[in-house]
Amino acid sequence: MTNIEEALHLIKRGSEDLLVEQELKDKLASGKRLRIKAGFDPTAPDLHLGHTVLLNKLRQFQELGHEAMFLIGDFTGMIGDPTGKNVTRKPLTRDEVIENARSYEQQIFKILDPEKTLVMFNSSWMNAMSSADLISLAAKHTVARMLERDDFHKRYNSGQPIAIHEFLYPLIQGYDSVAMKSDVELGGTDQKFNLLVGRELQKHFGQSPQVVLTMPILEGLDGVQKMSKSLGNYIGISDVPDEMFGKIMSVSDDLMWRYLELLSFRPISEIEKWKQEVAQGANPRDVKIRLAEEMIERFHSRADATRAHENFIARFQKGATPDEMPEVELKADADALSLMQVIKQAGLTASTSEAMRMVDQGGVKINGEKVTDKTMSIPKGETLVLQVGKRKFARVTIS
Repeated sequence: MTNIEEALHLIKRGSEDLLVEQELKDKLASGKRLRIKAGFDPTAPDLHLGHTVLLNKLRQFQELGHEAMFLIGDFTGMIGDPTGKNVTRKPLTRDEVIENARSYEQQIFKILDPEKTLVMFNSSWMNAMSSADLISLAAKHTVARMLERDDFHKRYNSGQPIAIHEFLYPLIQGYDSVAMKSDVELGGTDQKFNLLVGRELQKHFGQSPQVVLTMPILEGLDGVQKMSKSLGNYIGISDVPDEMFGKIMSVSDDLMWRYLELLSFRPISEIEKWKQEVAQGANPRDVKIRLAEEMIERFHSRADATRAHENFIARFQKGATPDEMPEVELKADADALSLMQVIKQAGLTASTSEAMRMVDQGGVKINGEKVTDKTMSIPKGETLVLQVGKRKFARVTIS
């Protein structure tokens, strides 16, 4: 794609802010292969669909012939990103950062072209920076400017503590742009302040300032809060196909369109056609199925997408249990194991208290029969199909 207006249309799809658009046009018109930066702090081992909003945009830049620079913030991850936090965030240990970074590298190439991707770690230049260098960097920004950032401003006015190291985070993220000589930086809308710091620091260091492109924060399955593993409202890109399919089918009809805009690679014209069809009475479920199949094909395979669709129909339209499910063998110290322990140890809930809540809500079945007795135990030698909620199954043997 060589037409600048066509390229700009693709780049702006689903985006929030483009600062400054004319600068991006000039960069595109130069014919230069642009360096496109997106940074991720390895705060958790698994990426979810919320993370892929930026990865999808990086891929689009790759398709336009530009170089994607995937920055793993192994140094900044040990500071703890204060963005959007009303308390000082707990830093990660070096071991946690390394383990999570390794996991990121394995996952990003499900979206990005490895031949056009440069994976970088900001410890490469930050570890080489002396104390004097860091003080010199800090001198290029003022406390007043830092307090313009919304979360810092609110914490300062409410008397909540702000640690000095938190002021360093935007500066180091901005300096990453200097070290990487980025032409464009992508980030969520909550990162806008930090991305603009990068522009200012590049000017200080005599570089052409990067263009800033912000992307919306994707809501989780609840449709309210941002997608987050800690909130339990996420769809992980490493989720098994059946689970991913079920989660996508559970989103609201309104949220479905936002997911399509930010996650799908389908042409906008095709999505608009689907909107018209739904407005005229078509079932939005069919659109969710297309989205679910696209996501599973991207992160697994076409065959997995087809199989997940068939399994979904069997479970939820015909009331059947899936043909394939985890096989779990649990050891009982006595003659039996309590049902709450079985549910937890089988990995179907995170805790026994959650298992109790699921029983109270009628969400636990054994061999297809609803369970109401929270005190029951499963004797040794028993094998059963355990279901928790609509999507979680396990074939459990007590030994």
